[in-house]
Amino acid sequence: MHTFARTLPGLLAALLLATLPARAETYQAPEAFVTEAGGDFDAPEVLWLTGEIQDTIRAILGHRYASLRLRYWRDGDETLWVLEEIGKEKPITLGFRVADGAIVDSRTLVFRESRGWEIRFPGFARQFRGARLTDDRRLDRAIDGITGATLSVNAYRRLARVALYLHAEVSGED
Repeated sequence: MHTFARTLPGLLAALLLATLPARAETYQAPEAFVTEAGGDFDAPEVLWLTGEIQDTIRAILGHRYASLRLRYWRDGDETLWVLEEIGKEKPITLGFRVADGAIVDSRTLVFRESRGWEIRFPGFARQFRGARLTDDRRLDRAIDGITGATLSVNAYRRLARVALYLHAEVSGED
């Protein structure tokens, strides 16, 4: 059999797989993230994203946030946020636990992109522990990227900034 005839089915299969949409991978359900936090995070509160809040989020993300309100959970001076941002084409859902103006924990909850899933690893997320916002609403530390996952890493960085900003808004910590 001619070599081309043997490789054609493989090439066609590769092309077909490359055109299929990425499927969502749920690494942790948002409800499980809240439950795992313990404490008294039972009832969510609602923050309306209007006026200055929406303007600041737009400045951080480079676009309006997709919804007009966010549910968040509060226990004393701690807040939990489940936020979404587009990586390349699809939303990535991340969870952030914030206390005293710093990220205590962060996780990739649902990943829908075809590339960049490495942001789900605890070693990557650990870089955000203790991160705070500077006066110009940047993270106070450098976050190492992941080869081939630049858009996912950037989405994670932006959402970390948003979570810290929103925490300051609802807790009065400026």
